[in-house]
Amino acid sequence: MRPVYSDTGSATVWWVSLSLLLWFLTLAVAMTAAARLDRDRAATAADLAALAAADRAAHGTHMACGQARITAEANDASLITCDLTGHIVDVVVTVPSTVLDHQVHARARAGPVHKADPPEEEE
Repeated sequence: MRPVYSDTGSATVWWVSLSLLLWFLTLAVAMTAAARLDRDRAATAADLAALAAADRAAHGTHMACGQARITAEANDASLITCDLTGHIVDVVVTVPSTVLDHQVHARARAGPVHKADPPEEEE
């Protein structure tokens, strides 16, 4: 008769445990990467929408925010707010998350690099 050891089959338990641990770590890394990509996608859409609105800021709020909305929608985002103060535009956009069932928000601001110099008087 063969002796029975108390650790018979323990290698199977260890391999299954290790496999599950590696599977969950891989899943966590993949979800984190997807969440970061969603955040970057939202930030890019907000930046582009703000730049597009700043380009049309001289034509008024309606024209600037309309261009921001078109640009946001071209990047699969929704324009939430668009505020024009002078020539500075603040926008907030959302994109749907690919990982969870929620929206990812991003904010951006765009405007002139420096204030325009007043026109010089000719003498």
